[in-house]
Amino acid sequence: MPTTRTVHLAVYDTLADWEVGHATAHINNGNWQREPGGSRVRTVGEARRPVTTMGGMTIVPDLALDELDPADSAMLILPGADTWLSGGNGAFAAKAADFLATGVPVAAICGATAGLASAGLLDERRHTSNAPEFLAATGYAGADHYVDEPAVTDGDLITGSGVAPAEFAREVLARLDLYTPSVLASWYKLYGQRDPAGFFELMSAGQG
Repeated sequence: MPTTRTVHLAVYDTLADWEVGHATAHINNGNWQREPGGSRVRTVGEARRPVTTMGGMTIVPDLALDELDPADSAMLILPGADTWLSGGNGAFAAKAADFLATGVPVAAICGATAGLASAGLLDERRHTSNAPEFLAATGYAGADHYVDEPAVTDGDLITGSGVAPAEFAREVLARLDLYTPSVLASWYKLYGQRDPAGFFELMSAGQG
């Protein structure tokens, strides 16, 4: 039996539901993947207590942050949330530093990029966010590495704008190598460019 890889999704109050929906759904759904059913998503909270998303959904984390070992994870995904903007979620930024130090990918979108900037994790890495000014407000030292793109991958770090969930997901799916390049291109054609041709290409690729 092949080993199932686990991708961990950070969850906290005011999590921006829409920012990670494309990524998590298509990691957990084996359709069109190289190894269908080979990846799953598990949620991690600062504790195992329920959190409420920005959309009013209640999530009970599968595990607490202090139980998460980068060696047991294929990636840590950090959604945006109002709590990042008020100086919260520092423990998640610290865990992201642990992941990056051990060569395990981290993907951060919207407000989470500000949290990583504040922690110094964007100072030497190419990155993006909602706007340069958004990160400049953190006082970080990485402005010269800012890239004006919807989503950017630099080695083990993925960053994305909160208004580009499909582009963010494309980078996540590519870094995890879940799809062949042609399937990923069709996936983005459908979900990112809203081109119906992508749907028919994916149907032709089969469901694995």
